[in-house]
Amino acid sequence: MIKRTIAVILLVFSGLCLGGTVQEGKEESQELMDAVLPLAEKLLSKHGEFFPYGGAMTPQGKIVSVAAYDGDEHPPSSEVIDMLHKAFHTAAKNKEYKATALVYDVRVQLANGEPSDALAIELDHESGYSIVVLLPYTLNNGKLQYGEISAQAGESNVFQ
Repeated sequence: MIKRTIAVILLVFSGLCLGGTVQEGKEESQELMDAVLPLAEKLLSKHGEFFPYGGAMTPQGKIVSVAAYDGDEHPPSSEVIDMLHKAFHTAAKNKEYKATALVYDVRVQLANGEPSDALAIELDHESGYSIVVLLPYTLNNGKLQYGEISAQAGESNVFQ
């Protein structure tokens, strides 16, 4: 059910593409998200947390993992996110990727006003398609349960 809901949200936001084919941007972003999301689910269920990480799709359609490390064993998440943004931007500029996904943990406010943990998945595609999917969750005894999914337009800053 969660993948179908995500696909619907991605389709709604597909009208935001600035160039390239809207359908290709949406489909490849969906494929990339489907590939990167299970790691966050596994790490949350097992450890209750995770460092931000990424994934990318090469021009040939291969999905690769992307991580950032500066020698610090426990860097602030914001620094890891910055390093991944820079790595994505450089690789996109060099035409190494056609889609990127950045996954991290955030706090969001639910419709009822309550705060919640959430997975944020920033998806950017060379077509200009850019979206941030938010998956609120609760974690009880290692069991991950999702709340109501939402999405917002991304910043389109990877493929400029």
